[in-house]
Amino acid sequence: MHDHSDQYIETARSAIDRLQHKPGALLPILHDIHNQLGFIPAVTLAIIAAGLHQTSAEIQGVISFYEHFRTTPPGRHQLQICRAEACQARGSRALEQHVKATLGIGYHQSTPDQEYSLDPVYCLGNCACGPNLRVNDEIIGRVNAARFDRLIDELSTLPLEIKS
Repeated sequence: MHDHSDQYIETARSAIDRLQHKPGALLPILHDIHNQLGFIPAVTLAIIAAGLHQTSAEIQGVISFYEHFRTTPPGRHQLQICRAEACQARGSRALEQHVKATLGIGYHQSTPDQEYSLDPVYCLGNCACGPNLRVNDEIIGRVNAARFDRLIDELSTLPLEIKS
């Protein structure tokens, strides 16, 4: 696996340089790094901490507090299961268990081949059609175990150049 540490460090330094003087700069810096890289690499924690005169533990505490921030690279296909009440009433818990078992991962994890990552989301705004799943940027309603399995079969047959 290729080491991207230099790129991660440069991305963090750039975000710090641009945003460190804003009030409450930590969250804008974290969002900037996350938006650029898709996650917050561990190698950037000490740099962020030094730039803001905080400890790495303080930075890690903020990152772990917010569900939005990933600390591992996302998979090629980013899956989000809606966990809001309307989707739960329509079967999202059963879907959640099926997805986790099928992919062999939990929330905030990626499959070993980096094909899929799984995250919870709290309302996709498609409540009447739950349970809902977002695949990359597409919201899919009325997802049950069989529909999820068909979706995974379709995604796994896409040529690599279309997936990215």
